[in-house]
Amino acid sequence: MNLLPYVAVLFAAILWGTTGTTQTFLQGDISPFAVACVRSAIGGGILLIFVLFVKGIQWQKWPWKWNILAAVSIALFQCLFFSSIRYTGVAIGTVVTIGSAPIFAGIIEWLFWKVKPTKVWAVSTSFAIVGCVLLFVIGGDTIVNSFGVMLALCGGSMFALYTNVSKRLAEKAATLPAVAMTFTLCALFLVPLAWADGWSWLAAPSNALSMVYMGIMTTSVAYILFLSGLRAVPSSAAVTLSLAEPLTAALLGAFFLNEYLAWTSWLGITMIFAGIIVLTLGNRVKV
Repeated sequence: MNLLPYVAVLFAAILWGTTGTTQTFLQGDISPFAVACVRSAIGGGILLIFVLFVKGIQWQKWPWKWNILAAVSIALFQCLFFSSIRYTGVAIGTVVTIGSAPIFAGIIEWLFWKVKPTKVWAVSTSFAIVGCVLLFVIGGDTIVNSFGVMLALCGGSMFALYTNVSKRLAEKAATLPAVAMTFTLCALFLVPLAWADGWSWLAAPSNALSMVYMGIMTTSVAYILFLSGLRAVPSSAAVTLSLAEPLTAALLGAFFLNEYLAWTSWLGITMIFAGIIVLTLGNRVKV
């Protein structure tokens, strides 16, 4: 089995995990929708300019159905995820959204594309989800907002849908044009939600630099890696590997932002690592 596609998806998730740390450099009360819109516009726009320059899109044969579905699902994912955090807090919102995504991905892949999940996927996903919960374990006094949890579950299902749809898009279009078009459309869909904040906040150097990093590294580069890996990795497995995102965020918070990690969090990190190793190496044997 070729491990490179799995490594590509894993590195994409690691880049996504740097987003939270990068956002700590943003100044002012900026809505998450504005950040998501500008991030998508930069990431998709730069690639789109390049793709148009080299004439990399065949408009008559372009898979619009899959492209629009991918753009809508990733836009909805960002809206639902950010909204859930407002009701539940970062920890619970992240656990429910990212932790539920592999389950939804396996169900969608099975129901719509008749790809039955393997035992390797089931074992690795179980390890990773338990690890994700332990990573952000919450004290007993915390009150869980049921509406926020529902939003988070919907967000997880949208990321799972995006992954499954993007796999079909990757089968019909080259990676660069697919990512460029998806995030350009995503940015357009998010403009109405981001409009209220205006764009003057981008004049601050720290805000502009942070958004350029998030646009190029956590969007353009990360999703190119993700989509490239999806060509050879099952959608359900790719979403399980994406659990490296909260793992990366937690480690960056501990080592660079002086955030405290309890022993349960370190146990969760170990379990997520175990799930990733089982998934990448266990697929050498067909189960």
